[in-house]
Amino acid sequence: MVKPSRFLSRQFKIIICFALGLLLWISTLLIPSPNYSLNPSTELRGVWLTNIDSDVLFKPKNLSNAIDTLSQLNFNTLYPTVWNWGYTLYPSQVAKRTIGIELDPAEGLQKRDILKETIKQAHKKGMAVIPWFEFGFMAPADSELAKRHPEWLTQRQDGTTIWWEGKVHQRVWLNPLHPEVQQFITDLVVEIVSKYDVDGIQFDDHFGYPSELGYDPFTVNLYQQEHGGKLPPSNPKDTAWIQWRADKITDYMAQLFRTIKETNPKVLVSVSPNPQKFSLEAFLLDWKTWEEKRIVDELVIQVYRHDNNSFNRELSQPELQEAKENIPVGIGVLTGLKGRHVPMDRIKTQVETTRKQGFAGVSFFFYESLWELAQELPKQRQSALQALFSSPIQRPTVSENRYGNL
Repeated sequence: MVKPSRFLSRQFKIIICFALGLLLWISTLLIPSPNYSLNPSTELRGVWLTNIDSDVLFKPKNLSNAIDTLSQLNFNTLYPTVWNWGYTLYPSQVAKRTIGIELDPAEGLQKRDILKETIKQAHKKGMAVIPWFEFGFMAPADSELAKRHPEWLTQRQDGTTIWWEGKVHQRVWLNPLHPEVQQFITDLVVEIVSKYDVDGIQFDDHFGYPSELGYDPFTVNLYQQEHGGKLPPSNPKDTAWIQWRADKITDYMAQLFRTIKETNPKVLVSVSPNPQKFSLEAFLLDWKTWEEKRIVDELVIQVYRHDNNSFNRELSQPELQEAKENIPVGIGVLTGLKGRHVPMDRIKTQVETTRKQGFAGVSFFFYESLWELAQELPKQRQSALQALFSSPIQRPTVSENRYGNL
């Protein structure tokens, strides 16, 4: 005969086990399903087209030949620049109204609309076109934009505005927190997504600004309003000061995302920043928060590394692993720069690594270095790319139910 005390103890254990099991089952129901899952029948195969150190955009024949070749090599996504050097690379009424010039005056771009040309030819080949705001909030120091709107520029503590890019080019930065700057960029974006049959729009780290800046009168006054009259920290790398500015940029990005979706719901918002730590600390761009807030549909992280260990280390970062469970996350692979050759073996290894680690695909920076700015012969490079992309494939997409919580 079982003693009452032992019977009650056993019965209590059964109840506890049942309760724990029930709680575990309920918890699984409360965990939201991921918005994106890797599909082996899709892969991002992209390339950036720029007007810097590249001739691809300056002649219709160059552009046409490039699209034909990329299509034959089974690429499926083009990221053509549309905003560089303080100019648009398409006829823009917004630019004309703001700076008096509707199109980049460079020879080879006049009386053309390279965005329209790219869309028409790429779509015939089944390729997506996602215009890229390459300069973001950056502009040449001597640009008409900077001359006409000096009040839009941000600055250092000593009042200087010049930022050297590569120790060669003098740049200035528009203040992303300034409402007139925000309206200008928003108007440019809306102009594109409303007038052109684009598949998306892309921004990168230049959609923030160097963390040494941010001491302009407008930003300082805004900070004081929110901090009881206190001045911003004198250390530009102060963690809270970095995050405050980054949060303001995030607020603008959220507004812009909603505006894009309201204007053209089919347009995806792509971001191609550096890894999170550098992107936040150097350019105040907090893409991790953007992804968590569901204001980005696609990430293409620039992992321009020359050795496999550092490349693998960046791919294993927690925020990157988490993001790829929710949206397509591709990896930006460097194929070379002017004066900096990247061997095809390294490119091949990095592409294969992204596949093994379950990323959505790759995009190459940049077109001219795919086979022209290289030590191998163009035919050798093209043959290697053909082997990597042996058959056509669709690019990945993100579930539309992400848009329900804007």
